[in-house]
Amino acid sequence: MVKAVWNGAVIAESEVTVKVEGNHYFPKSSVRTEYLEDSSHSTYCPWKGEASYYSLRVDGLRNENAAWYYPDPSSEAAWIRDHVAFWHGVRIEA
Repeated sequence: MVKAVWNGAVIAESEVTVKVEGNHYFPKSSVRTEYLEDSSHSTYCPWKGEASYYSLRVDGLRNENAAWYYPDPSSEAAWIRDHVAFWHGVRIEA
């Protein structure tokens, strides 16, 4: 079981993640969406496409742009559609 943990809360938990460039991408269905807040931040990857972000809010603390996903990934990265990855202090326990 792989978990994404921040501020004492399990944000995502799955037996199956997709690992890309050292990051675990969790199926969106395994993410506890009550901790996610939409962000206007975005970035671009030449081979995956445009990434959108979520901020996390747990027990009144906010972690800005700590999760990202590709709503419309390139055909080369289609397997990460509907998956979410984490950073900015989110601990991945594998």
